[in-house]
Amino acid sequence: MPAAVCLCVLCGLPASGKSSLAQVVSSELHKQGWRTLILSYDQLISEDAFDFSTAVVDEDGVSRGQTRWRQHRQAVLSCVESFLQDSDAPGHCRIEKGVWERFSQAIQQQKILQALQKSTPQPVAVLLDDNFYYQSMRYEVYQLARKYSTGFCQVYLHCPVEVCLSRNLDRGRPVPDEVIVEMSKRMESPNAAKNNWEETSLTLNSTDFTNAHIQSLLQLMSSALKNPLSPVQDDSEQKEADRERCASSVVHQADQACRRLVSQAMVTARENKASSEVLRVLARDLSEQKTRFLQDLRRHVLHELPVSEGEAVDVERVVSRALTVFQQQREEVLQRHGVSSTRTTIA
Repeated sequence: MPAAVCLCVLCGLPASGKSSLAQVVSSELHKQGWRTLILSYDQLISEDAFDFSTAVVDEDGVSRGQTRWRQHRQAVLSCVESFLQDSDAPGHCRIEKGVWERFSQAIQQQKILQALQKSTPQPVAVLLDDNFYYQSMRYEVYQLARKYSTGFCQVYLHCPVEVCLSRNLDRGRPVPDEVIVEMSKRMESPNAAKNNWEETSLTLNSTDFTNAHIQSLLQLMSSALKNPLSPVQDDSEQKEADRERCASSVVHQADQACRRLVSQAMVTARENKASSEVLRVLARDLSEQKTRFLQDLRRHVLHELPVSEGEAVDVERVVSRALTVFQQQREEVLQRHGVSSTRTTIA
């Protein structure tokens, strides 16, 4: 594509104000001679792909509804890649033809192609409007920017859960409250200290962002456009960093789920009227078991999982499969201490 492009990720909880921000930023960029392509995942992905209520769970503990939703997300990325390639249609979008059709409609409605056909193409900002609550989701966009040497930046809209829940009531297609609450627990906001690829990030308080904040965002995007990413030539160092990133994400999510499983086990032991001594030893054994489990899980991700350029690891699937192992280990510890348990699954 002859025009300079910046991929900008807008992330945050549902109803945090991402779509409104996208419109404001688009208007300001147009005044500066840019063209913008706003891609809302909610509009590109069909509504039925978000319905997990009748989902069937496969042998790995992952619902078919979740798998379909992930396929749609991958289709959106394929569409973005086809746009960067300036091709007619991406092969991967055949997974979900509807995504490609809605993507094409967005391009036509926003008249982006006409702007690119000018003798002097205008710079283009592709605004990706989605929750992007896991860093692995945002990293896929970063990889795309690096592959095609475009600019890349992120904007995280911080918004209290109660505010999102209140705003959600006014949406045309409200998100279930429990989804917003659970997503707030899993949200991995940009962290440049932990991930150097997240250096070009900005956090805004969606309940109080001013014109000065908008100007800071425009400067961030302008800087990203002037400093496009470069494909990695010797990727050995990058692959190692990718493995570390993936391992950290997997262990973080698994740790949160394991804590809930341990907590449930202790509640069960108390309901079984276990003695204070049994409770003390049980808590110690479960804690030690959790520590060993997380250490083994990290080693597994670092040394056995394939992490390579263009191959994103399905973190949720890895965590889900790993938790099946920990649940069995937890049951064995409970049985060893004479505590009967009703098996509980953490989603």
